[in-house]
Amino acid sequence: MKTALSTLFLLLAISSKVFAANPEMAYKGGIFVNICIGFCALIVVAQLVPALILILGFIKESAVGMQSKKAAGEEASPTQE
Repeated sequence: MKTALSTLFLLLAISSKVFAANPEMAYKGGIFVNICIGFCALIVVAQLVPALILILGFIKESAVGMQSKKAAGEEASPTQE
């Protein structure tokens, strides 16, 4: 079992360079591919801005709602004199 594991490890260590891709061969995109990817990234960022504003509005409203409930609870509770 030990020799089988060491043989497997040695085989994987030697063959790891075989599976590595050459970056020059993998990427053949030109300027138009970069422009398209940049435009898609711009659309994603433009969609994030209103979403963040909406999330911040929800957080503010929930904080105000919790404070008003807390204040209403304090006014309704009888005071001990």
